[in-house]
Amino acid sequence: MDKLYRDLSMKTGRLTTRLYSTSFSAGLMLMDKESREAIYAIYAFLRQADEIVDTFHQFDKVSLIREFEEDYYRAYQRGISLNLIINAFVLVVKKYSIPQDLVEAFLSSMKSDLENKEFTEPGIKQYIYGSADVVGLMCLKVMVRDNPGEYDRLKGSAMKLSSAFQKINFLRDLKNDTENLSRNYFPVLNDRPFDDAAKEVIIRDIREEFCEALVGIRELPKRSRAGVYLAYRYYMELTKKIARHPSAILKNQRIRVPDYKKALLFPLCHIRSLAGKKFMV
Repeated sequence: MDKLYRDLSMKTGRLTTRLYSTSFSAGLMLMDKESREAIYAIYAFLRQADEIVDTFHQFDKVSLIREFEEDYYRAYQRGISLNLIINAFVLVVKKYSIPQDLVEAFLSSMKSDLENKEFTEPGIKQYIYGSADVVGLMCLKVMVRDNPGEYDRLKGSAMKLSSAFQKINFLRDLKNDTENLSRNYFPVLNDRPFDDAAKEVIIRDIREEFCEALVGIRELPKRSRAGVYLAYRYYMELTKKIARHPSAILKNQRIRVPDYKKALLFPLCHIRSLAGKKFMV
């Protein structure tokens, strides 16, 4: 593949990430360049698929996600794609030996968003694995590239972190998911309303996952640790803020962390990461 086309593909991943998530992009700035560029490509691929199922309402989403999936597998076999985002992702998948079953699980979860409106307990675990856990595992493959044996040791923590992130996103986007997309991602709400008691059950589960995830974050390579720790602290702040708001507010308002608090977290996480594992709380 021509170097110029390869560079263009990777820059498209970077541009997509920066346009869609300023917070995620900021966290990546605390990582080494190689990890950062690879994760840009991963995020862009995931984002494009997510956009198809969540926002392309005026189009045939079933056909579009099928074409997206077919384009990926074709590109993987050929070694090139005319879709720059898919092309960058394939380059990363091959370079870092990202298992195909992770990609397959992700695509399966995206397709299920077009079918499922309400999840059972086993169903949501499978969905979160495909839509979130595998994302953490893909990124982990990049982070431990010099020591592949660490992947199996840290994969449990990576999955817990991704799961906690996803559940907080579900809570933050509750209004849009229920009203505009007619989806319920919390089995606890299948037979009861979303009230303060139900919210507490969900928040408690998320906090437990964050505690387990922090153990693994502390063990990440130094070049990647600060960026992941920043994302963890940002979502912890979001969790605290959501926990303080009554359930009635969450059903009508999207909660966010103010930009000034995000800015304060940046140097704090960098310093604590450099200071050592015991300072990361």
